[in-house]
Amino acid sequence: MLLVTGWGRPETSAAGSGIFHRPACLESFQKRWLGDGVPTADPLDLLRGAGLRVTQPRLAVLAALADAPHADVEAIATATRTVLGTVSTQAVYDVLRALTEAGLARRIEPAGSPARFELRVGDNHHHVVCRLCGSIADVDCAVGERPCLTASEAHGFVIDEAEVTYWGICPDCSTRTSPTTTLSPLGTPSEGTR
Repeated sequence: MLLVTGWGRPETSAAGSGIFHRPACLESFQKRWLGDGVPTADPLDLLRGAGLRVTQPRLAVLAALADAPHADVEAIATATRTVLGTVSTQAVYDVLRALTEAGLARRIEPAGSPARFELRVGDNHHHVVCRLCGSIADVDCAVGERPCLTASEAHGFVIDEAEVTYWGICPDCSTRTSPTTTLSPLGTPSEGTR
């Protein structure tokens, strides 16, 4: 049987009778998943290299993450459904867990935000989060290697990583808010200041 995978390379399969169709958004995966600590790679090779089976949900989730770095599970599930039709949110969670455990994706959890996922792995980078809209951007580590900060007291721990989150107001929100906008301690605008 002939399987069409990844970028359209035909593969033969001894088992099964269906054709494996490539999700339409995989071209964007290859175009967008470049640079800044993220290797250029065929998603099929990535999955196989990590010892994972190539499945349509895994390919669609990888493509969704390539299109929307720092997306939460709901956004990833919505993007995956546009490609595959129906897929359960639990299936998306399962794929994200497998990708994270295999080192192909990274889970980040900014305070007050649902878990987010990204494909930029294997480097020591951090994040900046907008206090107003919650947008997230990558920030390269100033030191470059782990841990980039030294704790004043380790309490017997062997520290191997410091996760840094910078907080501020993104350029889009800066242009929408007045210069006199004050932020509450949680970072949200005080009533009547927007």
